[in-house]
Amino acid sequence: MGGVIGFASKNDCVMDLFFGTDYHSHLGTKRGGMCVLEKDGFNRSIHNIENSPFRSKFESDIEEMKGNMGIGAISDSDPQPLTVYSRHGNFAITTVGRINNKEAIVRELLKDRPSQFMAMSHGEINNTELVAALISTGRDIVDGIRIAQGKIDGSVTMLVLTEDGLYAARDKYGRTPLIIGQKDGAYCAASESFAFINIGYKYKRELGPAEIAFLTPDEEKTVGEPQEGMRICAFLWTYFGYTTSIYEGRNVELMRNRNGELLAERDGDMDVDYVAGVPDSGTAHALGYANRSRVRYARPLIKYTPTWPRSFMPQNQKARNLIAKMKLVPVFQIIKDKKFVLIDDSIVRGTQLSETVSYLLDNGAKEIHVRSACPPIMYGCKFLNFSRSVSDLELITRRVIIALEGIEGDDIPAELLAEYADSSTEKHAAMVEEIRKRLQFDSLKFQRLEDTIEAIGVDKCKLCTYCWDGRE
Repeated sequence: MGGVIGFASKNDCVMDLFFGTDYHSHLGTKRGGMCVLEKDGFNRSIHNIENSPFRSKFESDIEEMKGNMGIGAISDSDPQPLTVYSRHGNFAITTVGRINNKEAIVRELLKDRPSQFMAMSHGEINNTELVAALISTGRDIVDGIRIAQGKIDGSVTMLVLTEDGLYAARDKYGRTPLIIGQKDGAYCAASESFAFINIGYKYKRELGPAEIAFLTPDEEKTVGEPQEGMRICAFLWTYFGYTTSIYEGRNVELMRNRNGELLAERDGDMDVDYVAGVPDSGTAHALGYANRSRVRYARPLIKYTPTWPRSFMPQNQKARNLIAKMKLVPVFQIIKDKKFVLIDDSIVRGTQLSETVSYLLDNGAKEIHVRSACPPIMYGCKFLNFSRSVSDLELITRRVIIALEGIEGDDIPAELLAEYADSSTEKHAAMVEEIRKRLQFDSLKFQRLEDTIEAIGVDKCKLCTYCWDGRE
């Protein structure tokens, strides 16, 4: 997914930028970047963070940076921030989101005006560079951002740093958050609300969908009005958001606690010894479940956090599966001869969770009853890249439906998918049972969509639930 943060301050902001960017590390695993406006131009640094955390890569860079305004990024895809020389002057830019119609936009830009793009590996064009090119077609920066928001199919939230100040623009439908913070003599904009708390900033407000704000050390003001039609990603609360984050006034930790309570209410009395969460994103859901069910909470598996932070995950799936196993250390005295309700944030492919359950059973557990803290994921996200799924066929739900229906190929009719997504249907029950069998759980239940929405506490019309029900 990725995260961004930017500062406009009367004082040097490099250390704020360093720590603020680092606080977004849970949102991406591929690259980190920082860019500061100095007296003689932009000073930028980008590093690969697949094999080591952000801090260790940038500790030496901050010694060479000095400036009152800057932007930072944690990226799950392209290198950024980028610096641009354009008809609107020099600016630096960083983005979060996904562009589904990239090829069409590139063709349009190359056709209508003399321009070119830097080709990355395999001939790909950097999404952030493409957004910068769209901005450059506008009458000014604000008009250019509006053009980009209108042309992009998908979603793009961006920070644009100029010599005059920082533009912060939330994506058209508010699928990703962008929060303004403030302290004496400084303003900031960040993807995560908690990212600026420990560096002295206080929460001021959240930008609305498509809203554009302009930040200087003295003020922040709206220069592009928000639009109607919020569709913020509901999966932020279930998994991606950090537990201390707040989106649309709703804290992630409290949502997950409530979500676990609702799972427990649906389950009723369970003949188990412990409730446990898959570390770390399943923990808060499991605590809510334990508190409501009155079944003791335990940690049969402990994540070895000194070397396996959540953000440290290679892109290779085999390596990811191995790391998922290696970073969890069993507590034999808790596991042996015990029955568990094990709660995970979601089930995408099912591979890692199946191996985790097998690991518990191999170490002496008697029964493992799995609960997914969100509904079955039926559709790969086409807005935020929240899942690493390359195709819908990587989703265990799709593979099971194809097998149950005897479908040749991978084309599942939309009406059939909708029936399987509906938790009240027999087909949904059959899909869940088949997943249980394949992954070898003693029982399996998914959270219902209506309960997920209740736990979030935001009107459904303002939430994007596409990955669960296919509705945009």
